[in-house]
Amino acid sequence: METTNFKRSKHGFFQEIINREMIISSPQTFSRHFSSSQVIVEKIDLYGKLNGHEGCVNTVEFNFNGDILVSGSDDKHVMLWNWATKTKTLCYASGHLDNIFQARIMPLTDDKRIITSSADGQVRLGEILENGQVKTGRLGKHQGRVHCLAVEPGSPHIFFSCGEDGLVQHYDLRCGSALKLFHCFSFKETNSPPLNIRLNAIIIDPRNPNYFAIGGSDEYARVYDIRRYQSDGSNVSDEPVNLFCPHHLFHSNHVHITGLAYSKASELLVSYNDELIYLFQENMGLGPSPLSLESETQLRNEEPQVYAGHRNSRTVKGVSFFGPKDEYVMSGSDCGHIFIWRKKGAKLVRVMVGDRRIVNHLEPHPCMPFLATCGFDKDVKLWAPMAGDAPALPKNLKKITESNRQNREDQSPATLAPDVIMHVVRLQRRQMFEYVERRYSRPDLESDEEDEDEDYISGLTNDITFSEEYPGENFGDCKIS
Repeated sequence: METTNFKRSKHGFFQEIINREMIISSPQTFSRHFSSSQVIVEKIDLYGKLNGHEGCVNTVEFNFNGDILVSGSDDKHVMLWNWATKTKTLCYASGHLDNIFQARIMPLTDDKRIITSSADGQVRLGEILENGQVKTGRLGKHQGRVHCLAVEPGSPHIFFSCGEDGLVQHYDLRCGSALKLFHCFSFKETNSPPLNIRLNAIIIDPRNPNYFAIGGSDEYARVYDIRRYQSDGSNVSDEPVNLFCPHHLFHSNHVHITGLAYSKASELLVSYNDELIYLFQENMGLGPSPLSLESETQLRNEEPQVYAGHRNSRTVKGVSFFGPKDEYVMSGSDCGHIFIWRKKGAKLVRVMVGDRRIVNHLEPHPCMPFLATCGFDKDVKLWAPMAGDAPALPKNLKKITESNRQNREDQSPATLAPDVIMHVVRLQRRQMFEYVERRYSRPDLESDEEDEDEDYISGLTNDITFSEEYPGENFGDCKIS
């Protein structure tokens, strides 16, 4: 059956070429069908590597035209690449005091303005001057790591940030400062003050830029309407207009969201830590609050499409669409592989080795069937359709997916007694304070790997402030985020 399907899709692909040569189909139609052809996706393979960073690369993004690629790394440097020639065109020190988690080129700025976020809690701007020098400055600050930035589609001025302190901030480069919109709080019913949600992802709906979604340390992807918030920041309440969550994860205490993506049709893609990836249609929302919904109403909602086979546990992984009409879904994995599924039906169509350890981020080209990826390796990898007879799916695919599934299930949460939980919390806090004291008192940190576990524990808290005078660190190995 698989061979028959391949032949049918292959025949359809060559028929598109014939139609193009006979001027039966337009260049735009041919380009769209070419890029979305499963034959092309199955041929995607390693095109090249971009070497230059001295730490693992956490973020890559194409500019609006797709000819320039920007990357950011644990080495605190930002690099611009001509990916077609595999050459570095610019490298500058970002001014961050810790690992860069995201770098984005602002549209309609002639690729001269680059915004970045980092584990140091800062959001910074790099401006490329006429003489080729880069001026950097801080735009905003969070009390915790800032994993994600969201740029308003087509705007050279407006973007948002979210941090592990639960704060969402709005930026207008014409003002040069940050506006605090609101803190995101947990929906859990407790007698104590509400807890901040540690935010990992923020994304703007390209079809309706007034709406943006955020996700973090609970099971709900929250959608907000920016028009509800005053320009002076006086309305600081956390008031989502809609929530998205799979039924079996309602009121879950062991999952959190690491990545979000909107399709061109406003479908919302949600990637969960040590769970799976889910695709929600607009009509699958739960409303503004899960506490006000009856279980029967929730169960009547249609279930989202599910994408399985990978594992998302050790790092904060992104998720993305691929294809001119978002025909595919992509994700990295803890097993070092890149997974590509058909969006409709969730059939796995391509699996390839993308990193020696973990693939964190995948960035599709804006108009061609190319993509860039990054992970624990210190390079950026480029992928494109290549001639060759290599199988689209590895022979040991069943072993890979079964290992990912088994490891995920082995990490399912155990039930602990309250006194055991309190003991663990006390140990974590003690380790965190010891780590902070050592971090700011020792100018000669030995290695990232030595402090890796302690750094992860510190990321679980919301009350850490970052020193503006942090002296720097060794970038030999990536930190688990």
